[in-house]
Amino acid sequence: MADHLIYRILADAVMIIHLAFIVFVMLGGALAVFFPKVVWMHLPCVIWGIVVELGGIVCPLTPLENMFRSMAGSGRYSGDFVTHFIEPVIYPEGLTREIQVTLAALVFLVNACFYGWMASRRKVG
Repeated sequence: MADHLIYRILADAVMIIHLAFIVFVMLGGALAVFFPKVVWMHLPCVIWGIVVELGGIVCPLTPLENMFRSMAGSGRYSGDFVTHFIEPVIYPEGLTREIQVTLAALVFLVNACFYGWMASRRKVG
């Protein structure tokens, strides 16, 4: 029984890390504006996020989370806070190829704006 709880906690932790990574990919450029050294960590993450969306690749965190859920005996997902509020952000229903391409473009555009802002601040400052 204790093993099931550990695996459920691990699955939830992976999902939370997954969400944090997605937020970093999307908005890490804002952090880089104020902390320029973040660029070297952020840009590879942005590239990965765009490649995953455009390539239709499954992020390795997804099967890891599913493995922990299976080991917890709860099937793919269980009914808790993480599942109700975070899962739909990471695994939206009705995700189509067109939506994935749009998400990749959105990641690119949002971050291009942040990096453009950062470049313009360097020219002025």
